Amino acid sequence: LDTRLAAALLAETSTAEELAAARAAAEAARTATDADREAIEEKLAAALAARLGAEDRSKAALGEAERQRALLSAANARLAEEQAASAEAARKVTLLNEQVAALRGQLGALQELLDASAAKDADARVQIEALGSQLNSALARVAAEEKRRAALEEAERLRLEEEAKSLKAQTQELARYRSEFFGKLSEVLAGREGVRVVGDRFVFSSEVLFEPGSATLSPEGKSQIAGVVQTLQEVAAVIPPGIDWIIRVDGHTDDVPLSGQGAFRDNWELSQARALSVVRYMQDDLGFPPERMAATGFGEYRPVAAGESPEARAQNRRIELKLTER
Repeated sequence: LDTRLAAALLAETSTAEELAAARAAAEAARTATDADREAIEEKLAAALAARLGAEDRSKAALGEAERQRALLSAANARLAEEQAASAEAARKVTLLNEQVAALRGQLGALQELLDASAAKDADARVQIEALGSQLNSALARVAAEEKRRAALEEAERLRLEEEAKSLKAQTQELARYRSEFFGKLSEVLAGREGVRVVGDRFVFSSEVLFEPGSATLSPEGKSQIAGVVQTLQEVAAVIPPGIDWIIRVDGHTDDVPLSGQGAFRDNWELSQARALSVVRYMQDDLGFPPERMAATGFGEYRPVAAGESPEARAQNRRIELKLTER
């Protein structure tokens, strides 16, 4: 546009004609210029509009880019969170897998225990059944044994009753013979000093049979014992063999202790020796069966008279003869 104006001005200075022509041309050019300017203005307006549009689009693009960056940043943060959550979830899954594996192991062990328990239960049931069978057999045997025992007990009861009846009869019979023996012996010993009847026993004073401190029978003592044995042999001849009887010879002393310097250490030995001396004389000299005799010494521990008087002590020094059951 500037070039065209310069050319027109140059032509105007040359000639007027040329000026007119130039003016016309200038008018035309101006007209064209105006048209061009309008076009240019339109182009500029369009360019401006395009620029503004581009700027707007650029701004919009920038805004979109910022938004996209923001979204990308948020997405990356979310991704990081998701990755962290995924890693935590993976850790938890791994932990859960380990726990599941441990639980499976425990379940396996429990299953083994259950299987073993089931096997034991089965064995126990078999054993219980076997024990039940054995128990039934044992109960049957016990019942049979109890029945047999009851029969034996009844038989034993009857036997004991019969034996008791027999013993009672023997006791009664022995009592009769004892009564006969004591009756006859009382007649034999009647009036003799130092002999007395006390219940079912004949009591001889030790002074009649022995010297003081001695266990050797005196002649008077032998005479006394011989009379007893003669009467006893008469009674023993008619006592039935089924009655198990004996003559018990008991020796007793007073409570005066021995010196210990003599033949006997104490009254135990003295009482025993005196009872044995009577038994020996009855067996060796008078022929009385030894299986029908027993000798016992009680020392001073079974007194019949209390006190320390000479009379009481004299009563306690004694030999007792008793016809009794074994």
